[in-house]
Amino acid sequence: MWGNSSTKCQLITHIKGAHKTQDSTFILDISAKMKLFIFSIVCVLLQVTRQNPISHWPLLPHILVVEVDGTNGQLPLSCLETPEELTRSDNKSQDILWMKNGEKTAQRGNSYVVELEESLGGANYTCYSEDGSLLNHTVVLIKEDETKKRKILVKADQEDYLKCSAQNYKGEFHCSWTWHRHRVGKVAFIKARRVSDDIDTECSVDTSGQNWTCSSGQSNFLCSVDDSGNRILCADKQHCPYAEESERILITVYVKTEHFLVENYSKQFFLSDIVKPDKVKISKVNTTMIEWTYPSSWSSPFSYFPLTFQIALFKRPCKRCDNPCTDSKATKTLTVDFADICQFEVKRKTKAVCIRAKDAFCNSPWSEWSHFGLEKNKKNKHQRNKKRA
Repeated sequence: MWGNSSTKCQLITHIKGAHKTQDSTFILDISAKMKLFIFSIVCVLLQVTRQNPISHWPLLPHILVVEVDGTNGQLPLSCLETPEELTRSDNKSQDILWMKNGEKTAQRGNSYVVELEESLGGANYTCYSEDGSLLNHTVVLIKEDETKKRKILVKADQEDYLKCSAQNYKGEFHCSWTWHRHRVGKVAFIKARRVSDDIDTECSVDTSGQNWTCSSGQSNFLCSVDDSGNRILCADKQHCPYAEESERILITVYVKTEHFLVENYSKQFFLSDIVKPDKVKISKVNTTMIEWTYPSSWSSPFSYFPLTFQIALFKRPCKRCDNPCTDSKATKTLTVDFADICQFEVKRKTKAVCIRAKDAFCNSPWSEWSHFGLEKNKKNKHQRNKKRA
């Protein structure tokens, strides 16, 4: 049937080769389809990544914070938020015009696509009808990834960007910061609360943009930005100075630049951590006795809020020093705790006295030094006696 054996071998070889060719073609076809499938998946993922930043949330009405990681992306904005608004409006979707920072753009319609590239894309986006009527506006602020962002502020010390202090225990405090010399900004948002109220706290700002109110079930904070722009004054209206604090205060300040970048800085503390008395007042009783008084801004009664005083004595006054209390070496330094009578006897050789104070019970900062020169008083007394003579 098959003829000789040689013909049989050739036919079998031909059939095997044909099968092998078909198998190879099938495998190549499968491989190509897999590559196309994988490529399609990658394209979809890239498209999703491009269309969505890491996250975004409203900071205030008409202000949107967009967190980015440096990759390109897109953010859609809507002029009229709901179909009902669009229906009620005399404007058709295609008749809506958009402006970016006051300049006209080519995009029309109810939707505007913000192109996000690295830290770019932040701006003031406004939409208008064809007759020029303002319909809506959104300020987009860009928040860079924590590992990549350049700081708007410089550190007040080795750890913190915010430096906070209180004069007493009445519930009032202030926080300040230092702008980076190349990236000066302004306050965009303030949030003050007790730590346990972080989620429940709601904050609002008045029309001036300078006075903030943050309220929750446990606290009611009022904060204002002073004229310098790098300091805020806050007060917890529900704070009781005679009760021990059970929760720390948590203050967060959002600052923005003219390029629509935003950063947030936070600090938490008890008032007892940051309380720093004002300077004490020193006066002379007689030739050998001086006295000082508690700062007028300190909490009372003093028996409930006692201060510890540090006294530095100097035999050689530093006449050319900017701060004679810190720029020269004291002859003697001593500490007075829970003083009821704030008086101290000085020796005749003492030329100057410096005194500072701190909370007697807490490891809080010392006040600034108060300086009192004795040598000058002796000279004045000598001159007065000479005139009388």
